[in-house]
Amino acid sequence: MIRIENVSKQNSHRLLFIEASATLQKQEKIGLVGPNGAGKTTLFRMINGEELPDEGQVSTERGITIGYFNQDVGEMAGRSAVAEVMEGAGPVSEVAAELRDLEAAMVDPDRADELDTIIERYGEVQARYEELDGYSLDGRAREVLSGLGFSQEMMDGDVGKLSGGWKMRVALARILLMRPDVMLLDEPSNHLDIESLIWLEEFLKGYDGALLMTSHDRAFMNRIVNKVIEIDGGALTSYTGDYEFYEQQRQLADKQQQAQFERQQAMLAKEIKFIERFKARASHASQVQSRVKKLEKIDRVEPPKRRQTVAFEFQPAPRSGEDVVTLRNVHKRYGSKIIYEDLDFQVRRKERWCIMGINGAGKSTLLKLVAGASEPDQGTVARGPSVKMGYFAQHAMDLLDGDLTVFEQLERNFPQAGQAPLRALAGCFGFSGDEIEKKCRVLSGGEKARLVMAIMLFDPPNLLVLDEPTNHLDIATKEMLIEALSRYEGTMLFVSHDRHFLSALSNRVLELTPDGIHTYGGGYTEYVERTGQEAPGLRH
Repeated sequence: MIRIENVSKQNSHRLLFIEASATLQKQEKIGLVGPNGAGKTTLFRMINGEELPDEGQVSTERGITIGYFNQDVGEMAGRSAVAEVMEGAGPVSEVAAELRDLEAAMVDPDRADELDTIIERYGEVQARYEELDGYSLDGRAREVLSGLGFSQEMMDGDVGKLSGGWKMRVALARILLMRPDVMLLDEPSNHLDIESLIWLEEFLKGYDGALLMTSHDRAFMNRIVNKVIEIDGGALTSYTGDYEFYEQQRQLADKQQQAQFERQQAMLAKEIKFIERFKARASHASQVQSRVKKLEKIDRVEPPKRRQTVAFEFQPAPRSGEDVVTLRNVHKRYGSKIIYEDLDFQVRRKERWCIMGINGAGKSTLLKLVAGASEPDQGTVARGPSVKMGYFAQHAMDLLDGDLTVFEQLERNFPQAGQAPLRALAGCFGFSGDEIEKKCRVLSGGEKARLVMAIMLFDPPNLLVLDEPTNHLDIATKEMLIEALSRYEGTMLFVSHDRHFLSALSNRVLELTPDGIHTYGGGYTEYVERTGQEAPGLRH
């Protein structure tokens, strides 16, 4: 359906693709992977015709429809969310618009003499609308929006009043309702809670078109894709299989290439040693000459490309008392909405609680109460002796000073620390070389999250309260964070929609439901086994 042939592309001074080739066939579901800045979005834009390659070509089969979702959703206002979604439904929305125009023309007294022609055309357009299943369009649009977490009230309200994250969901719903022949989805899993994520997963598994997508959610990617295309060093390499299979193959290929490189280096060293030793001896001149020629002809094996990885290193946290946090008799409401009544909950040392609950159940509110960022209306929240807390919330990223560089921000937070430890800290969190001189205002969401975590973990707390810590982080950085947190000796309380993160780090589950709280003694994996569902909102 889509062929990328010998494509080369330069973006300002950066070479993104060098004679890269790949194909997207019918019904293939492909995960596009590669480090940040490798050219994933540029590839989407070339397939969609928004950019042209410098060399080579991107060809699409005649007549196929392409739906492209990206993070730049543009302006949305003046219509309901459901009308905005229906507008994007491809040919059927154009037919619906013509039907509306014809209905207006029929009652327009100025066009009374054209009435027969208008009625005849209306019959043709109505037949086409029925053929395209237009009359069920409103129902289907609502079904998609409901799957993505919208209430009926939000569906019928002005889309302009929604936050950026909810507008993203509207833009995604437009593409899903359209059901094009090819879907290009650039980070569709951003801004989704776990219920919406699982609904989207099922939708895409049942979608019979071709799919090319990126995602920072490894479990989501793994369950959908049957092929992976990797962008690395300007080339496109295809792997048939899911994301886990790709990772295994990638590691295997790197090992083989490293072994081949080392064998060749040993052979070259031996040959060079012979040449050096005997080049001055006339008796060995012909042998030396033939070995020099042999070396000139050898195809050099490159070592595997080293992926840039971030290594989080925790200093040991001071020990807290056994009782870390105790909530007694806690009542909390926002306006008329009751969040908790008589909530009792205790966190003990070394427990790692993941908080589960549908949207609005009070997950972030619980973290705010524990962190002291919010007060209960009634009852008490007490932290135990020697508890030193680190609190990561999305608003924490707003506390960075946009006028400071990364290094200046670290210096402001830790005026007593020397330059060397702060540079090492910045390096651990992926700010190396010139990146340490970047102003905080130009940092991406992921870079801001990394910097806030660096500040939080430099002088380590023994209680970590984390609200969606993996938002904005790519797969490699998430892996490093999981690796580091699994070695962390303190206590954790966290909310996350990343199932890999939940499974790897929790040893307790607190589920917030309308009829009170439920606690589970194992981690998230045991919770799924016991309840038969991956999230509370999906329970039958």
